Amino acid sequence: MHEVYDRAMASDPPLFVVSDVHGHREKLVGALSEAGLVDSSGHWSGGNARLWFLGDLFDRGTDGAGIVELIMRLADEAESDGGLVDSLLGNHEVLMLGARRFGDEEFEDEDGNSRNFMMWWHLNGGQDDDVARLNSKQVNWLLNRPVMTYVADHLLVHTDTVEYAAYGRSVAGVNKAIRKIMKSNDHAKWWLLFRRLTIRHRFEAEDGAEQAAAMLDCFGGAQLVHGHSTIPDRLGLPGDQVIGPRRYCESMVLCVDGGIYQGGPCLVVELPVDPALLQPERLPESPDAPDETPELVDPDDVSSEPATGAT
Repeated sequence: MHEVYDRAMASDPPLFVVSDVHGHREKLVGALSEAGLVDSSGHWSGGNARLWFLGDLFDRGTDGAGIVELIMRLADEAESDGGLVDSLLGNHEVLMLGARRFGDEEFEDEDGNSRNFMMWWHLNGGQDDDVARLNSKQVNWLLNRPVMTYVADHLLVHTDTVEYAAYGRSVAGVNKAIRKIMKSNDHAKWWLLFRRLTIRHRFEAEDGAEQAAAMLDCFGGAQLVHGHSTIPDRLGLPGDQVIGPRRYCESMVLCVDGGIYQGGPCLVVELPVDPALLQPERLPESPDAPDETPELVDPDDVSSEPATGAT
């Protein structure tokens, strides 16, 4: 049955999300312009609209630092118009900030394995220029970003995991606990946070609907919105065949990661989403089993496998 979407269902003020821009500043600005949120000069034109980035601003593209500068400027401009622009932290922010803070110091993770933030950041597409260009104000802004938020009956997070609940049972509690870690010098806690934020596909497991419902019951919202797991990967599509966000898990979950570094679009999605704009569901012939473990590059096997990393 075709779903009827009434424009009156839209949030007031309008609510938009975009995720996993991965240093692709020009694509981002083009998508924001198409959505009516910036003008031809790249300045805020969205009035009182709200725009949330869902993390992974860095790596794989060449201008993560430029994207931070853009978001911070748009935040100031939007505030003057009664709007809002803000960002969540993703796993790539944690990895980049860890590389900046700890460099190539060796340390042991909770399993006793030797780790090195700088090496892993480079393996996962880190750009040295991003670290060099970030100033102290921008770094402090990043360190103080939340990892989740509740807006207009939507739970916004970076990754499709339940690991957020390891840090608390409320949005405010989780953000407070993680902000404390981000301001510490505890290598192991930083690494565990990064590791947890790489876990994916939890809501495609056999009990995925149960887990999604539990997340929404715990943190609020009628729908969980995430990035991190690209639509091309999950549906077995080339990036240029992605046309919109993917709704799944009994409509409780919406993925907005179009796979920008895989040739997909930068999706700027207005919530609640018009069903006519959704990506048609098409699973590959032999879909991967839901992955409940971190998808990370093995530093001992980088010569035989591309450094696709934690996506």
